[in-house]
Amino acid sequence: MQDPMLNPAIPSPCYVCEEAKLEANLQLMQHVQKESGVEIILALKGFSMWSTFEMVGQYLQGSTASAVWEARLGKEEIGKQVHAYSPAFKPADIDELVNLVDHISFNSLGQWQRYKQQILDSRVSAGLRVNPEHQEAETELYDPSAPGSRLGIRAQDLHSADIRGIEGLHIHNLCESDSFATERTIKAVEEKFAKWLPNLKWINFGGGHLMTRQGYNVNHLVDTLKAFRERHPHLTVILEPGSAVAWQTGTLVAEVVDIVENQDKIAILDISATAHMPDVLEMPYRPDVRGAGKAGEKAYTYRFGGNSCLAGDAIDLYSFDHELQIGERIIFEDMMHYTMVKTTFFNGVEHPSIGIIRKEGNFELVRKFEYQDFKDKLS
Repeated sequence: MQDPMLNPAIPSPCYVCEEAKLEANLQLMQHVQKESGVEIILALKGFSMWSTFEMVGQYLQGSTASAVWEARLGKEEIGKQVHAYSPAFKPADIDELVNLVDHISFNSLGQWQRYKQQILDSRVSAGLRVNPEHQEAETELYDPSAPGSRLGIRAQDLHSADIRGIEGLHIHNLCESDSFATERTIKAVEEKFAKWLPNLKWINFGGGHLMTRQGYNVNHLVDTLKAFRERHPHLTVILEPGSAVAWQTGTLVAEVVDIVENQDKIAILDISATAHMPDVLEMPYRPDVRGAGKAGEKAYTYRFGGNSCLAGDAIDLYSFDHELQIGERIIFEDMMHYTMVKTTFFNGVEHPSIGIIRKEGNFELVRKFEYQDFKDKLS
């Protein structure tokens, strides 16, 4: 059976979502909602391929946004609930958001006081993002609870604050974490913020719950959430995963453009790490490549280089059973979450198209980027 990513209808480069895999993730989340009684919404910062949102809206309760444009996208393309959180809102942001969102979480007491009356005069439910000072993220760049974090209010800073009008707390300190990290986080929140919980209507435990990863203990997550709800039956409990929604649902298809040699054999691709998969350099991490092994594991080893002028636009060493050929397809796995949302037009390198393999097996090209897209961004 031919690899569907080698379909000649798929251009290179191209992000390709597999609809059946996305639906399987959504069905698992629907199971978690049903069994635990929590509400799950999509974090648009992790996955915003809105051509799939009709399906997303069939399973999840809405979306959460980090800025006005994301809130508009969620409102227009999913509907249902729209939540918002940002490290800081400008007055113009609030003017728009009060007409777009159902819940809004403020990062500081100062922001809440600044916009309190405007929110109270609207239909929007207000919350505060709090910092449980409980670390679970393995990478410092993605750790909201690291010492000195700008994200969230510490319990010690809430004790003397007037938070009348606040209806919820928002906590986010996980990153691709397991159910036991969720359990530990909930314990930390209950210990530090117990005095405020009885007077609230909702609590949002944020994202980072990687429930769709193979081996994740979904039953333990359900039991953990049910136990919290039994202790606090008056609270609506919300989760807002991003990665978990699109986990292992698609690829970035690329192509070998040239092969050069300098200590290693270097395969120059028609994509750029810095422009099209920046977490490879920022996190950093080594993406899996279909059919490839680690350096020296197979007969022929190549370093992958991006097609921009940035000297550091390189990915890693990969080995293959055969010599790579110019024009050969390279398939990067698991590129749907936190990848498409971070792309840029840096250096004018051709931007990957966006496509989807429908459940029936046919490929549909959703978007092909042209010169005008690059030019418009810079005007």
